[in-house]
Amino acid sequence: MKKPLPFKICLVCKREFTWRKKWERDWQNVKYCSKKCRSFKNYFIH
Repeated sequence: MKKPLPFKICLVCKREFTWRKKWERDWQNVKYCSKKCRSFKNYFIH
């Protein structure tokens, strides 16, 4: 049985997103679920 993947909450859209293989080395620094959210980071963070 597989372990559940870790998840985080996007700082912009507040949605849950799960760990991806491409983020393996940098998971600690991942804050946004997508490029779109990352581009809007200055507009929505309170």
